[in-house]
Amino acid sequence: MWFVYVLLCEDNSLYTGSTNDLEKRFLAHKNGKGGKYTKAKKAVKIIYSEKVNSKSEALKREIEIKSWTRTQKIQNLKLILK
Repeated sequence: MWFVYVLLCEDNSLYTGSTNDLEKRFLAHKNGKGGKYTKAKKAVKIIYSEKVNSKSEALKREIEIKSWTRTQKIQNLKLILK
């Protein structure tokens, strides 16, 4: 099982990624080991996740979500930024 997720960062920015272990990946982001962006922006919480069947599906969906504007992400994924 794979996941596509969106994180809310301290500066109120959004980060989109994919993984096969959501909790482990989020902890890596929170601890500054998940990637350059979240190391600088500090991941706060997971505000969206969806399960997909394969790595290929996860990567395709991640690319799709990353292509959207912030407003489109909030509307399309019904994100709550609190």
